[in-house]
Amino acid sequence: MLERFLKKTTFESQQDFIDNLQIEVPENFNFAYDVVDEWARIAPEKKAICWTNDKGEHIDFTFADMKKYSDQTASYLQSLGIGRGDMVMLILKRRYEYWFCVLALHKLGAVGIPATHLLTKKDIIYRANAADIKMVITVGEPNVLQSITDALPESPTIKTLVSIGPDVPEGFHDFHKGINSAAPFVRPEHVNSNDDILLLYFTSGTTGNPKMVIHDYTYPLAHIVTASYWHHLHENSLHLTITDTGWAKAVWGKLYG
Repeated sequence: MLERFLKKTTFESQQDFIDNLQIEVPENFNFAYDVVDEWARIAPEKKAICWTNDKGEHIDFTFADMKKYSDQTASYLQSLGIGRGDMVMLILKRRYEYWFCVLALHKLGAVGIPATHLLTKKDIIYRANAADIKMVITVGEPNVLQSITDALPESPTIKTLVSIGPDVPEGFHDFHKGINSAAPFVRPEHVNSNDDILLLYFTSGTTGNPKMVIHDYTYPLAHIVTASYWHHLHENSLHLTITDTGWAKAVWGKLYG
C-alpha cells in the first residue's frame, strides 16, 4: 500500500528523507475508499482494529468488517439526509462506532467534527452555530445526552440526533437499529475533490473562544510520515493511541496512521 503513495519508501539518512520524500497525491483522493476499502479488497481478513474495553469485551474487526459497517453507516446517514459538505459532530469517546461513522462520512463527502464528551451546553451551542452543524452522533451516556438536549433550543442548525447507546432517549435515532436495517450502500457519483473539507476541529480555546481548524481530503496522506517514519509501523503492526477521539491525535495514530 505504501508504494502506491510514495515514490521512495526507504531512506539512508535524515537528509535523504528531507530531500527525497515525495507523496503521490491521486485526484479526488478518499481515504475510506482508496485505503480502507482497498485493503478490504486485497486482504479482507487482515486485522484492522483490535477493540476492547474495561468490561473485558473484545472485538477484532477485519478490513472486510470495516468496509461492511462503514457502508451500512453511510447508507443510514444518507437516509437521514447527510451528504456532501454536511457538518456532523461526533462525540463517540473510544467506542468502535467512531470508526464506522468517520469512514462513512468520508464516503459521503461529509465533514466530520470530532468532539470530546466533556463539552457542556454552552460549548455545544458555540460549535453548532460556528460550524452550522447539521447532525450530532453521540454516545448514549446521560451527562452527554443532557448537554446536547439542553443546547438544542439555541442550536437551530442541528436537525438530527443519533445515539449509539446504551441510552437512546426520545428525540434521538438509534444508531444500531439504523445501520442494521440500512439499504445497500451506493457510492455517490462524485464524492469529493481534494480541496473539500474532510475534518473540522475546534482548538482547545486556551485564549478566547475555540477556533475552527479544517483539513482537506489529502490530509490522511500526510500521516504516512506519522505512521512509517515516526511510529515506525509495519504492515502487521497494531498501534495504540490512547487519546479520546475528540482530539486530533486520534486520527494521527488510530485512523490514518
